[in-house]
Amino acid sequence: MVMKFENKEVITMRNRGSVVIIENKQVALIKRSDENSVYYVFPGGGIEIGETPEEGAKREALEELGIEVQIDDCIAEVNYHGIQYYFLAEIIGGVFGTGEGEEYKDHTKNRETYLPIWVDINKLSSMNVIPREVAVKIEAMY
Repeated sequence: MVMKFENKEVITMRNRGSVVIIENKQVALIKRSDENSVYYVFPGGGIEIGETPEEGAKREALEELGIEVQIDDCIAEVNYHGIQYYFLAEIIGGVFGTGEGEEYKDHTKNRETYLPIWVDINKLSSMNVIPREVAVKIEAMY
């Protein structure tokens, strides 16, 4: 979350829930790009008031990917502007790539592009995946 304080942006702490979906030795990522860079993140976002990290990850999977997931083990917790939880998850419904979250709908802002993609696990180390430690952990698992 970014707040304005005396005309300065201040990043506040907000916990996040993310999903790590692996099928056929491929992992689901969001390709994000702007004028200056291309990078990849695991689908997820801020946990809302009253949500558990698991509930937030499930909601974000639906918003960003258009899928319903079953949450399994938490494979990583990363401290970065709050705690980021990364859960292994399995698709149980929906259609991958049909997400309708705010990042896809709000065309009035000059925002980055978001593209849900599948990536071979063995290619993670050659890509700009954030956070790096989660990508390394996934590669080590397979």
